[in-house]
Amino acid sequence: MPLSAYLIVSSILFGIAVAGMVINRKNLILLLMCIELMLLAVNTNFIAFSHFLGNLQGQIFVFFILTVAAAEAAIGLAILMVFFRNKHTISVQEMNSLKG
Repeated sequence: MPLSAYLIVSSILFGIAVAGMVINRKNLILLLMCIELMLLAVNTNFIAFSHFLGNLQGQIFVFFILTVAAAEAAIGLAILMVFFRNKHTISVQEMNSLKG
């Protein structure tokens, strides 16, 4: 497969994630999923360029990105659970009450 095929798939994934964030601004779980989809699109680019350039630096960097993404998702879901226990909603508009 040519490099352009990987880049097209990656740009479609990134576009879907951006569209999901624009369309749905109220549900925090869907916003977190869209951020993860954006990270996966970027990782696809790293892997594609790393493969076609013949070095492993991009593929190694993807492991670090996936580690940070997993930690970010775990912390985001933990914050979401605490917020849901207190407010009984996952609406982003209700999060302004968290301001100090």
